[in-house]
Amino acid sequence: MRNLKYILLQARKEKDPMIKHEAKCFQKSLNCHNENLHTIDLIRDQVTKSFFLNYDAVIIGGSGDFSIAKGGPWMNKVLDIMNYLYEEHKITFASCWGFQAMAKARGGEVVHDLKRAELGTIELHLTTEGKQDKVFQNLPERFFAQMGHEDIVDKLPNDAILLASSKKVKNEAFRFKKKPIYCTQFHPELKKNDLKQRMETYPSYVRKILGISNSEFLKRHCLEAKETEQLIRKTIHTCLKDF
Repeated sequence: MRNLKYILLQARKEKDPMIKHEAKCFQKSLNCHNENLHTIDLIRDQVTKSFFLNYDAVIIGGSGDFSIAKGGPWMNKVLDIMNYLYEEHKITFASCWGFQAMAKARGGEVVHDLKRAELGTIELHLTTEGKQDKVFQNLPERFFAQMGHEDIVDKLPNDAILLASSKKVKNEAFRFKKKPIYCTQFHPELKKNDLKQRMETYPSYVRKILGISNSEFLKRHCLEAKETEQLIRKTIHTCLKDF
């Protein structure tokens, strides 16, 4: 898998300090060489559909400034690319913002809801379908994952299979029937120190969602989530084998 070519689709402002950090986290999660993971920004860069023919798999990350629920002039472009990946059966793993974008593109509903916002290391549980899924069945029935979101996928696309939920949010992970596409609201690419670094960069986010200081967040809500650290690699491996 180290020789596969990946493209990471980002949605971040030009000076976002997390641009390089996010790419590094995915590179480590995929266990690939630096030169095998390329990045492009969906908001700022021109993206043609033929561009994806050069890559074995597509990774879609988070976003610090662009809300799928609130939308913007970039929305049609983003949804068009999501639909292309779906229609072309492109091997895809989407986390957080990517999870929301893919759900929206395929007819799901995404809302902004601070009452259901999640931040930190959150416990999730597998659904019945998740326990039977080739990727997610390798996880414990209950597991921890790194989370940070205000937008919520309230309704999944019609052909999506729900794989995991949390106490607060029902739709935390899904895959499509007969498509090599997996999507998670959580961040399997982040380890404890990665989450810590992000919240040290955006301390106002902690206050906004949890109403506590950053130091308190790091003590109480920032933990290891080792169960999900192999999830992206397992997803790519399974999709390559089955599709």
